Amino acid sequence: MFGDMMKQMEEMQAKMQQQLAQESFEAEAGGGAVKVTCDGTRTVQNISIDPDQVDPSDVEALEDLLVVATNRALEKAAEFEAKQAGGMMDNMLPGGLGGLLGG
Repeated sequence: MFGDMMKQMEEMQAKMQQQLAQESFEAEAGGGAVKVTCDGTRTVQNISIDPDQVDPSDVEALEDLLVVATNRALEKAAEFEAKQAGGMMDNMLPGGLGGLLGG
C-alpha cells in the first residue's frame, strides 16, 4: 500500500513538473522598463528592457530593476506551484481529508 502511494506521488510530481514547464509568468519593474518572463519551474525564459525608459549610464538602477522584476516573476511561479501541489494533495487524500492540510 505504501509503495503504491509513493509511486502515485512520484507520478503526480512528474506530471506537475510537466505542467509547470508549460506555464508562463511575467513581471515588470520600473513601470514596464524591465519585464522578466519565467516558466513554472522557475527558469527565466526572457528579459525585456525598454530602452526608452532606462538610462544606459545608470547600470546600478538597471540591475535593481532586473532583480525586482525577476523576483516578482519567480514569486508568481512559486505561488502557482504551491496551489497546484495543494490541489494534487487534496485529490490524493481520501474522503475530504485534504481539507485538513489547509487546502
